[in-house]
Amino acid sequence: MVCAVDGESGLCLGCFRTLKEIAGWRALGDEERARVMAELPSRRSRIDPAKLGSA
Repeated sequence: MVCAVDGESGLCLGCFRTLKEIAGWRALGDEERARVMAELPSRRSRIDPAKLGSA
């Protein structure tokens, strides 16, 4: 998958991670990855639904 970052929210439209998280994912420890993963569902609401194709 190729990430497409929303300029307004700074989040990927597919995985909802930030560019910093995407770039450093391999260097994150298990606990930090788990923290990010737990936040992802709530991040979706920060993106305009029209950009997600679910308007």
